[in-house]
Amino acid sequence: MGLTIGVDVGGTKVLAGVVDESGTVLTQVRAATPRTDPAAIAAVIAGLVGELRADHDVEAVGIGAAGFIDIARSNVLIAPNLIWRNEPLRQRVGALIDLPIVVENDANCHAWAELRFGVAQGRRDAVFVILGTGIGGGIVMNGQLYRGGFGIAGEFGHIRAVPDGRPCGCGNHGCWEQYASGNALVFEARAIARARPDGFPWLFAKVAGDVDAITGPLVTEAAQLGDLGAVEAFAIVGRWLGEGLADLSAVLDPDCFVVGGGPADAGELLLGPARAAYPATLTGAAYRPHPPILAAQLGSMAGLVGAADLARQR
Repeated sequence: MGLTIGVDVGGTKVLAGVVDESGTVLTQVRAATPRTDPAAIAAVIAGLVGELRADHDVEAVGIGAAGFIDIARSNVLIAPNLIWRNEPLRQRVGALIDLPIVVENDANCHAWAELRFGVAQGRRDAVFVILGTGIGGGIVMNGQLYRGGFGIAGEFGHIRAVPDGRPCGCGNHGCWEQYASGNALVFEARAIARARPDGFPWLFAKVAGDVDAITGPLVTEAAQLGDLGAVEAFAIVGRWLGEGLADLSAVLDPDCFVVGGGPADAGELLLGPARAAYPATLTGAAYRPHPPILAAQLGSMAGLVGAADLARQR
């Protein structure tokens, strides 16, 4: 089998790369995501594909899109953090490039990459949770992606965790991603910083005392450098993460969880509290096996690697 291109469309950037059959990214390019214009997003995708094709002979394109994808792997039904609503993404991009195209949920692409080339190799029934702007999810059953009856299974981020809780981009309130995502980490850190600025000596110096300038990567760096407020923010988000994983175990009973995305780069600062909260809320915890909660291995490349491999196996 030949080379394929994977495209990972996120809320801030579009990342594309040429990937071989072993999951190795040979080259990559990126561009900013034009969040408010579907036609412009398609044009950016096509432009990046064209740039990559100039130096590589590729056979297909896989697009990982941050939204609900239909069963035909063609249309984005809704993307809570982008402008897409009933967006015919495959058709729109297909009009600009002459290659077969597969569209898949970006978290499913992450999951497939970790299953094929990463930490979940050899697993048969795994659940993947990708923390970013929100929470994406992927489900593997019997070694295959489970997409559900309409293609949109695994949207764990929109399970209601808190009735009448924080508003979510999907239109509901209290969704899990409002409490256990990258955005949630920033929310908690800013709240702690306003109440107890002395908990962030390094971070406050970094942002010159501007709480609104606190970002997820800065919270991670601050926690790693010992700012207790940042460590506390990770503990809060990690607890929410572990409790949600326990709920997923009650339904899906996976043989492992894989957690990826920006906040997961903090390692035990996040996963330690999650592992502690998980058995405390797991139904029948004393009488059942506990699956390991693993850190994803492929990092920021997982989305495009998974999309490219799904295109290869179309």
